[in-house]
Amino acid sequence: MAHSDDSHKSMSQTTEPFDENEVSIGRPPGEPPPFIHEYSGTVCLHFNQDEVQSAMYKHAPDELVLSYTRTMMNFLVFKKQPRHVGMIGLGGGSMPKYCYRRLPDTTISVAEINPEVIALRDRFLIPKDDQRFMVYCEDGADFVQRQPGHFDVLLVDGFDHKGQPPQLCSERFYSDCYRALTSPGLLIVNVCDGRDLISRIRRCFRNQVKLADAHDDTANIIVFASKGGIPAAPRSSPRTARIAQRLPAQQRARLNDGFEEKQSL
Repeated sequence: MAHSDDSHKSMSQTTEPFDENEVSIGRPPGEPPPFIHEYSGTVCLHFNQDEVQSAMYKHAPDELVLSYTRTMMNFLVFKKQPRHVGMIGLGGGSMPKYCYRRLPDTTISVAEINPEVIALRDRFLIPKDDQRFMVYCEDGADFVQRQPGHFDVLLVDGFDHKGQPPQLCSERFYSDCYRALTSPGLLIVNVCDGRDLISRIRRCFRNQVKLADAHDDTANIIVFASKGGIPAAPRSSPRTARIAQRLPAQQRARLNDGFEEKQSL
């Protein structure tokens, strides 16, 4: 899910792959989210009529359609063969499917708090639960708290119709994420309102934090945090540097490479 600069437009996604040939197959007016729209060749998950939460190409259901998901999956540059990947937020299953197909020796555990989202999993061709793939109907905060030392990689992309839930934005949550990782382990977070949240992640992960662009037209940034040393990465774009400049001076940093984030001045 991605956010625009307008704070009232939570989780909006760029809709470049889509056209006006829209067929609604979701909820009637007035019923709660989530719901599905089909565009030409694409199936999309929505929480409202204007913003796309997740998208799937019909002809290539395991491909990563939305750019922020490709950015988050860059963890594979650092962790090519993780033993166990944890994810918070199922959505249309783009990243879980990608990992399931391309990491055959990896266990994948996904927490999704909304049973209505889980009920749509067949529409997005999300794999059935098996010995290495499991979807839990559970709050992401509880999910990480109960599993210390379990995950080599933890992906946080949890949103509801209002935005990022407060329990997934607290310092306690990110302390639990730190404890849920093996050492060294990686946390990757889709952030829509970064100033306070990045500061919390930095404190919990002892300043071992880097940033990457979501590479779309939203205000989202992707945070990479390491339980251990920060790995090297390719260069970041000028847009990431501009985002960093919005942070308080004590949190600002030079964005010299890849996912590198703010270092204290």
